[in-house]
Amino acid sequence: MASVKLGSTVIISYLLLLATICNAGLSQQYYQSNCPQAAAIIKTEVNKILRNNPNLVGAFLRLQFHDSWVNGADGSVLIKSTATNVAEVGAFVNFQLRGISEIDQIKAQVEAQCPNTVSCADIIAVAARDATVFANGPYWPVALGRRDSRVSRAIDADTQLPFPVLRFSGLVQNFAAKGFSAREMIVLSGSHTVGHTHCNGIGPNLYNYTGQDSLTDTNPNLDPTFATSLKQTCPKGNTLNIVDMDSSPNTFDTLYFKKVLANQGDMITDDELIRGPSGPSIVQSLSQPASSFRAEFANGMAKMSQMSPLLAPNGEIRKSCQFIN
Repeated sequence: MASVKLGSTVIISYLLLLATICNAGLSQQYYQSNCPQAAAIIKTEVNKILRNNPNLVGAFLRLQFHDSWVNGADGSVLIKSTATNVAEVGAFVNFQLRGISEIDQIKAQVEAQCPNTVSCADIIAVAARDATVFANGPYWPVALGRRDSRVSRAIDADTQLPFPVLRFSGLVQNFAAKGFSAREMIVLSGSHTVGHTHCNGIGPNLYNYTGQDSLTDTNPNLDPTFATSLKQTCPKGNTLNIVDMDSSPNTFDTLYFKKVLANQGDMITDDELIRGPSGPSIVQSLSQPASSFRAEFANGMAKMSQMSPLLAPNGEIRKSCQFIN
């Protein structure tokens, strides 16, 4: 009975994924006539990059999240700041955002064969999917046809993206504002199964949980041994040291959810997944090896990549992803 139920969940998720793609004004065949090799180029470059640095899987996933969440999937997260404008990349919530130069590297290869054709926004979406597959994660179809925005403001990122200090209700509210359920929020938090994070986001969980900003203002829910170990890696005031999100940071699996259940969430937002009314049961179910996590994650990522996409004739196709034409 359990296997039948799981199979039904996977089928329903896939059908919802296809319906989302069909309704977004995008198409999987968008480049079929003018750059049919685009997907192959992107995949080749992503794999080349990840063979040299597999920890960038998490960076590619973070880029899609931080791009899509702020005014839609439009490549605005890649734009450099100027003397007169602090772009999204300069936002507090985008601290140490990685993978941007790698997206530019992929873009250069695409431009060499298909100039002025494939958007940086589309490259972000495809790279996130291909990186997930590289890490033994699920595959999902990516609809294409996004255009690149000419606008990027740090204030938009800092007011729309969730900060790592949000409690469960704040996370639910933030995701609901973008059309995602509490379950989808928890599923997508599972992206933390790959990559690492900086002490900048961990600090509040260790030293400022109630706003006292002291060595002892530690999240009381944390496993004491884990908290002590984490403090050794992230002493108070340190923002740049890095911590693997789980014990298999280069592999897409369910160990992140097991870590959260063990009261070992690195950031407040990790720990909070089991502090809300529906959180513990959802995290527990997703932590199982045979859970529907892979299918639900694929569906959530496809949905995220199609949040308010910028479509022709709006926007542009940037020649270089960090600069407006």
